[in-house]
Amino acid sequence: MKLFIDSANVNKIQLLSDYYSIDGVTTNPSIIVKEGKPYLPLLKDIQSSIGTEKELFVQAIADMAENIVEEAKYIQDSLQGNIVIKIPVTSEGLKAIKLLSRMGIRTLATTVYTPMNAYLAAKAGASYVAPYVNRIDNLSGNGIQVVKDIVEIFAKSNFNCEVLAASFKNTQQVLEVCLAGAQGVTASPDIIEAFLKVPSIKENVETFSKEWYGLYGSNSLLD
Repeated sequence: MKLFIDSANVNKIQLLSDYYSIDGVTTNPSIIVKEGKPYLPLLKDIQSSIGTEKELFVQAIADMAENIVEEAKYIQDSLQGNIVIKIPVTSEGLKAIKLLSRMGIRTLATTVYTPMNAYLAAKAGASYVAPYVNRIDNLSGNGIQVVKDIVEIFAKSNFNCEVLAASFKNTQQVLEVCLAGAQGVTASPDIIEAFLKVPSIKENVETFSKEWYGLYGSNSLLD
């Protein structure tokens, strides 16, 4: 299963990439705006951090399909490497996904709230769909169940489209979408870091070191 960092903070992206096996980075306009930097140089910095072989997701902000397509082509021309264009699942967005699919430009359908949103996007030729798990829960829905339903629909329809679950408030939600069959998740740096925030791990390591040092007087096997 793929793991993406949902952030535009280059320092955090670099840190996580150094320690974890990351498959790429997802961004959106809100995430980019928070960094307060020109967006193209920022995206190029992110790509330099993760490498051009890993996927970088960049969202179009136009409303009309033809304009979305033009933005997608501009992004592809401005950046090198493995770029995926994020497009909201509006009617115009679906039209744009269909047009871009014919051009061989890969897309992710974002703002997915229902299985039928995902179905329409996959039919249009999206490479990924991103159901908003926690946001669905906040609307009195069931984000995990939506992911399960999308996975089942895609399997029965033989769609060549992956479920990239997004919008998490805790690691339990990430675990549940993994078990639900999502092909990937994109999570904020704090959620990814929380995967290892288990007090017992630190306690065990400290015990190992203390007992080893007590007998051998060293905290290294090389001494």
